[in-house]
Amino acid sequence: MVHKLISDIESRVGKLTPKAPTEFYSDVTELAGVVGKLRRLARSARDAAQKLEFGTGEVNTAEHNSESVTHQAVTESLPGDITLRTSGDERTTAVSIADADEWTFAGMVEPHRRELQVHCYRLVGSYDDSEDLVQETYLRAWRSKQDFEGRSTFRAWLYRIATNICLDFLRRNSRRPQRYEPMGGSDAGDVTPPSKVTWLQPYPDELLTEAVAQDEQPDNAVETRETMELVFLVAIQHLPPLQRAVFLLRDVLGWTASDTAHLLDTSTASVNSALQRARPTLREHLPRRRSEWNGATAVSETERDVLQRYMLAAERGDADTISSLLSEDVVLTMPPNPMWFIGREAMMSFIRPSTDPTSPHYLGRWKHRPTFANRQPASAGYLQRPGTTVYRAQVLDVLRIQDGKIVEITSFEPHLFPAFGLSMTL
Repeated sequence: MVHKLISDIESRVGKLTPKAPTEFYSDVTELAGVVGKLRRLARSARDAAQKLEFGTGEVNTAEHNSESVTHQAVTESLPGDITLRTSGDERTTAVSIADADEWTFAGMVEPHRRELQVHCYRLVGSYDDSEDLVQETYLRAWRSKQDFEGRSTFRAWLYRIATNICLDFLRRNSRRPQRYEPMGGSDAGDVTPPSKVTWLQPYPDELLTEAVAQDEQPDNAVETRETMELVFLVAIQHLPPLQRAVFLLRDVLGWTASDTAHLLDTSTASVNSALQRARPTLREHLPRRRSEWNGATAVSETERDVLQRYMLAAERGDADTISSLLSEDVVLTMPPNPMWFIGREAMMSFIRPSTDPTSPHYLGRWKHRPTFANRQPASAGYLQRPGTTVYRAQVLDVLRIQDGKIVEITSFEPHLFPAFGLSMTL
């Protein structure tokens, strides 16, 4: 795989010439994707080669000396014969895995990286944590590759390791959604505050596409919009960790109750019971129109149009147009910050002063760039503060749009701009 990637990079660089901006950007983006894949593979091989990280130390804080959530070590071979989404060609032999050196093993696990990261992301709700957890999955798999006996697919074995690592992480880090507190000085009306998930982060759409492209038999569940939208991520955080894992494996990834029970080292009856408890809790926290999934993946043309109008109005400081794009009961949250607003009037009372150059609350001039997160339209906002000349990354607004109106805005801090292929300054 390494030689193939290097050859691909050489070929792409040789063909790279300045051309029309859109076409040139597409070529550079594809090149960056291949380079990124080689970088991740090299990182996995490097980590595998460093004995300190496998012996007396660990690669990150996601794993400590605590007992596993499952009854037996996660890296032991799976009981039974789990053949999840596999074919004879896809099954990796135990012998080839056990004998693999660092580079070969990295090449075996790299095609599964993105779908495993999506799985970890759904479980923990944080992009940063999911990156650490999937890397730890690979390191633990490398450390115990001799234990893989081929009684499951390599992919199922990796899923088991990743799920167990995430469950341990969630047990050590008690994360349960709370309610936002009333804010002094703002009038949100007589409403119930929204759920507060301070660790919530967005997931770049380009990486979701990469997760599907890397799989020879793409799993639509990896990129299905309804299971990646932020409203779903918030809802699933209300489930206890084990129920969360069962729900994702059964209802999102489509694993059987028997396969899920094997992976979690529990009984089929326990899996079915956990699923029966998880479903009504999830429905309680999902908006009504998100309770039925249809497998859609793409952002609609209507949503793209609303996004463009929203960005243009924000750049012009046109508060009236922004107001016209909002639903009457729009919700604005800013994790991890404590600010929140429900209702168009409450939200605009916050926004209007910041767009008025004569107001002491005026922030400055804005530029916005379109992007997509969690299969939703998003706007990357850059702010030029008064007296400065540079537009600096300020906020990533992820929009939920319904019937041509913005019904929810989740505003994130800008540190994940590079993950979206966005610069930190303009």
